[in-house]
Order: sequence, then C-alpha cells, then structure tokens
Amino acid sequence: MKIDFTKMQGCGNDYIYIDGSAWKVPQEEKPEFVRKMSDRHFGIGGDGVIFINPSQEADFEMEMYNADGSRAQMCGNGIRCVAKFVYDRHMTDKTEITVVSAGSVKRLELYVENGKVERVRVNMGRPVLKASEIPVLSNEEQVLDMPVFLAGRQWQMTCVSMGNPHAVVLADDVESLPLEQIGPKFEDHSMFPERVNTEFIRVIDRHTIQLRVWERGSGETLACGTGCCAAVTACVLNDLTERNVTVRVLGGELQIEWDENTGEIFMTGPAVEVFEGCVEYQK
Repeated sequence: MKIDFTKMQGCGNDYIYIDGSAWKVPQEEKPEFVRKMSDRHFGIGGDGVIFINPSQEADFEMEMYNADGSRAQMCGNGIRCVAKFVYDRHMTDKTEITVVSAGSVKRLELYVENGKVERVRVNMGRPVLKASEIPVLSNEEQVLDMPVFLAGRQWQMTCVSMGNPHAVVLADDVESLPLEQIGPKFEDHSMFPERVNTEFIRVIDRHTIQLRVWERGSGETLACGTGCCAAVTACVLNDLTERNVTVRVLGGELQIEWDENTGEIFMTGPAVEVFEGCVEYQK
C-alpha cells in the first residue's frame, strides 16, 4: 500500500503527517506502522506519526503516536503543524479552528502570510497540578519543588500535566547534561505509572528560560510544546519567572503565556513543512 505523507516540524520537533480521511491504516497495525515510519535510518524519520482525521467534536482530530508506537495525548508543536497542514491544503479556510486530541479540544489561531500558515497560537488549557491526576505517586497533593534523588544526584522537581505528564527539574547547566543516561531514569521511574516527559530547565531571567527535554517514547527531542507550558507553570509556581516567558529549546524559541485571570496557557510558535512524499507500506 502506498501512502502519501508530509514531514513537518515545529522548533525541530518533527512528525510525519498523514491525512486519515484519505489513507486508512488499520488501527491494530498503527503501532508497527509508526515504528517503521519514524525510524530515521530505515523509514522516513521523525519523533512520531500524526494522523489528521475528521471529527464530530471539533474541526479536526489529531491522532498522535510517539516514535515507539505508543499513543500520545497531546503535542504542542505537533498541533501547530496540524493547523498548517489543514489550512495550506485548503481543508479549511478558517484562521481560527478547533482540534481534538485524546478527547481534549484545543483552540488555535492561525497567522497567515502569503496564503500559508507561518505561526500558530494555541490555547493549551489549564495545567493540572493534582498529583493523582498527572499522574505521579506522592504523599503530597501537589508535587512542587520536591527533592528527588535520581541518576546519582538530587533534583528539585515540580510535576504538571498539560494533557500528558511532565516532571520539570532545575539544572545549573542544561547543555552538558547526559540526557541519554538521565532521561530514562525519570521516564521509567515507578513514581510515574504512565511514564513521564522530563524538562531540564535553566532560568536565565524573569522572562527567559532554557530547556532540554526527554520525551517518553521518543527520547530527547529538539522541542516539546506541552513541556514548555509545564516548565513555565513550574517556574511561576516557584516564583522563578513572570507569566510571559520565552522558552529557548534546541530547535528554536516558543512564547508561553499563562493568563492570570482564566488560568489558561497560550503557546505561540512556528509551523514548518519540510517535504512531501509517498511511502510504500507493507505489514
């Protein structure tokens, strides 16, 4: 079976996008399909695969998978590229759309230049701080600035859910961290029953932070939109930054705003098409 695809990225967080209304991969085959397509040596290469489907709840559905074939609930960089995909291909002419992923509906504002989407602002909703709902196993109702000993040292950790679980930890120097050794220690720790995404952050000033991320099911990626939202949430709660923050990731910068009145977090960043193609898929 030949399947058309589009490779897209937001701040280097790259996914393979497939129009789910045109190309039908059997549901039971999707995990293996995703693993094959995401392989950077034997496949197309990416942090995962996103199917863009019709929806009765919203304008479109984002059905997202990590590179290891596991289902993911949300990706801030991925959902911005969904907006670009559907607008640039004339699947919608609206510059404000809704996209549902794993039952959660997000509202997106599209910034168009010369007929193409360049940037997207996403209402990412309210962060979840209750430990049992993130989920993280803790005797405390919230995990805020909690000391944890992992990978041979102590970290200060704050846990947040943005539709997926995040552990935000402070680091004096994020650039030199051996993330391939440290990241899995957090991801697979027994305190995280659904595994966890981990953001290692350095606060530069009250409006700027630097971040590296280890994503569950994908390893280190160049950016993580939900992770940037979780990081700013943690910084505000621990009085490290203001509510409007530029987050510097390996793949660029995202602007994160946590509205004090509504409690909602807004993420603004680029959406870029890399290339299109057709792939032969055999089970």
